Amino acid sequence: MSGAVLLRGGTLLQPAEDRSFRGDVLIADGAVAAIHTGEAGALDARAKDAGAEVIDCTGLAVAPGFIDVHVHLREPGQTHKETIATGTRAAAAGGFTTVVAMPNTSPVTDSVEWLEFVMSPKRQAAVRVLAMPAVTVGSMGERLTDMAALHAAGAVGFTDDGKPVLQDEVMREALRTAGRLGVPVSQHAEDTRMTVGASMNAGPVSFRLGLRGMPVEAESSIVERDIRLLEEIERADKVRPHLHVQHVSTAKALEAIRQAKRRGLHVTCEVAPHHIALTDEAIAGDAAQRSVRYDTRFKMNPPLRSAEDRDACIAAVLDGTVDVLATDHAPHAAWEKGVEFERAPNGIVGLETALGVALRVLHREHGMAQGKVLALMTSAPAKVLGRDDLGALGVGLSADVVVFDAGASYAYDVTATASRSRNTPFDGAAMVGRVRYTVSQGRVVFRAS
Repeated sequence: MSGAVLLRGGTLLQPAEDRSFRGDVLIADGAVAAIHTGEAGALDARAKDAGAEVIDCTGLAVAPGFIDVHVHLREPGQTHKETIATGTRAAAAGGFTTVVAMPNTSPVTDSVEWLEFVMSPKRQAAVRVLAMPAVTVGSMGERLTDMAALHAAGAVGFTDDGKPVLQDEVMREALRTAGRLGVPVSQHAEDTRMTVGASMNAGPVSFRLGLRGMPVEAESSIVERDIRLLEEIERADKVRPHLHVQHVSTAKALEAIRQAKRRGLHVTCEVAPHHIALTDEAIAGDAAQRSVRYDTRFKMNPPLRSAEDRDACIAAVLDGTVDVLATDHAPHAAWEKGVEFERAPNGIVGLETALGVALRVLHREHGMAQGKVLALMTSAPAKVLGRDDLGALGVGLSADVVVFDAGASYAYDVTATASRSRNTPFDGAAMVGRVRYTVSQGRVVFRAS
């Protein structure tokens, strides 16, 4: 065996089953070679024979590596913001061992050539990179990409993320085609005809600040339209498409998804950590959220919503309507964010703060079991992607593991980030749970200093 590692004496977590036990994990040749439950030490002899590095995990949690189904790595074309190498190092620092790259690069990832570029070993990714290429050519919403060829080349789904597919017939055919391929269409739910010139959530705060706001109906109307298309396709074509709704942020859209699931439709959705932690009051300047008025670090799309919508997002996570947490990691250079609020680009970095925000808000403040929180970042996203080889600790599976201190409380310091960008609203924010080690495909890719 080569490159062996023994994770010794930790609390092993199986989020899909919401159970934990003390034990050791032996990693060799990129896979989990053995798991022993009980007192530490049973695998010591095998580890010594393998020349394994021994990592003392006493008092630490050992879990499957996290999976983020929504990440912007900015390469090709926008490497002043991020590269695949720097973005995946940030992922490793946050405990993520698999990330799914979005296609709004320059040029758009809408061909086999550019898909292979993103997933190439030449990009020096620290963790596994999967990709969802564009569902329409150039993400223009008019003509479908060669979805069959892209799927054969490794696409795990399709999305025009950042832009919605507005034309009914285009979205209908995308869902039908992806359904036959067995992968999701991941939709950015925003009717952009309702959001022209808007830069934050529509409501009392935007009125006070004199900023044009995005109505909640811009999100919910697209979700409702897509659900209607799903029902029509299932009925007419005997195909069961999978709609995945990205970064849901409103109570109205969540209720449509909740009802669709009750009717048995194949709908999944994600919520971003910032939408369960922050509200639009931050744009007005809010000491509790560490913001100043017109603070562009708090500008994203979907925007931060009202406290009522924030609470609805939390409730939807707790009741199981929300399937996964996804960061929507969106790096920007300081000079791009350092302009007037309305001119600043949307997006924040989030890979290094996802665990700390999730455990603080969901586990500590709202009593969600730790294992269920972790399932939102491990087994559940693996299921969304149709990857039963990911999201679990098991002998023979890829050695994708995170070791973290579940009880650690600290304030996040963005100056220590591995990302090329620092556009985060969580600088100085309280976090719960600190990553100590990340192992991706058998390699230790992050060690806390």
